[in-house]
Amino acid sequence: MSPPAIGTVFASGSEESRAMVADVSRAWEFVPRFNAVRPGDFEAMRALLAEFTGLEVDASVRVLPPFQPDGSDLRFGRNVFVNHGCTAVAVGGIEIGDDVMLGPNVQLISGGHALEPETRRSVCTSAPISIGRGVWIGAGATILQGVTVGEDAVVAAGAVVTRNVPPRALAGGVPARLLRQL
Repeated sequence: MSPPAIGTVFASGSEESRAMVADVSRAWEFVPRFNAVRPGDFEAMRALLAEFTGLEVDASVRVLPPFQPDGSDLRFGRNVFVNHGCTAVAVGGIEIGDDVMLGPNVQLISGGHALEPETRRSVCTSAPISIGRGVWIGAGATILQGVTVGEDAVVAAGAVVTRNVPPRALAGGVPARLLRQL
């Protein structure tokens, strides 16, 4: 597995930081509205997702509540299934390809903080997450900023993915490693 892409770094109070805070605040308004929709009313859920992201959401997309996005930079392909309990920290952008399945309690985390203690609270980092066509991410897995999961790959339940996963591969563990090609 290859290392993640280098992400964007921005300081507290910067224009980028203010934009991120505004988007996160907007997400906090969206979350209770989305999670209050009657289970199974996917038409209403897709309409809210489209309003929130500003993008069309295909009629085949299914997102089960509770869904907890922290930012609106989300793109859903066709025939996507997101099981309940998904957290999507989308400050760096999250793209989910066609025919993707996310198990319960998956975390997609495209943002973070500086490692250095002196700047940890004042510097944010972000890098996009890209989930390729046909990917299955198992229950409780975490995908971190800058990671691309290649087409038709599988991420095992509970894995913490810190590096890119090649197409048609099985990755698992903490941190995730390539277990085998499919």
